Amino acid sequence: MTVPVLEMRSIVKTFPGVKALSDVSLTVAEGEVHALCGENGAGKSTLMKVLSGVHPHGSYEGEIRFRGERCAFKDIRASEARGIVIIHQELALVPYLSIAENIFLGNEHANHGFISWNETLRHAAALLERVGLREHPQTRVADIGVGKQQLVEIAKALAKKVELLILDEPTAALNDEDSAQLISLIKELKGQGISSIIISHKLGEIAAVADSVTVIRDGRTVETL
Repeated sequence: MTVPVLEMRSIVKTFPGVKALSDVSLTVAEGEVHALCGENGAGKSTLMKVLSGVHPHGSYEGEIRFRGERCAFKDIRASEARGIVIIHQELALVPYLSIAENIFLGNEHANHGFISWNETLRHAAALLERVGLREHPQTRVADIGVGKQQLVEIAKALAKKVELLILDEPTAALNDEDSAQLISLIKELKGQGISSIIISHKLGEIAAVADSVTVIRDGRTVETL
């Protein structure tokens, strides 16, 4: 029997005065695109913040297993080190830094305390080619549109050797052309063995890209299809 890339079992997350998640379970197969659906406030983003360590181990009940191993992520850096990378709906890029600087921010190519810019630009260019973004690595993020910024975020995830990519409403602010390009890229990454979880309200988009869909309502798992 093939071990799932991810299992979240009986997750319960409570904030003061409200239970955001009640016994939620989620299983993602190796190499699949798994959609997470539900109304605003259903608990989708909270579940992904639990998975990625934004809500650290100890602040919730339940169990997370990644490739069969039990995980207890204390923060987002711990989940990224394991290959789980989340891209939030509000992009976490620094507008007045270059694309290359954003891709490797906090993960710089450095020797003896000095950044190797040749290596940084070379590696950034390779990642931009991989995500289909035709921009110079030294271009400021403030000078490119939000669709291209999404691709920079994915390039940043690839630089962290992502194995499970989480995208929270990735096309919410994109036009149809940029949305189609992003969906195409998610399919390409699947072909490269990268599993994805995508939160989306766009059912046509989900039908186009997802292998499985889990529906969450009022903090509970309804069904996986």
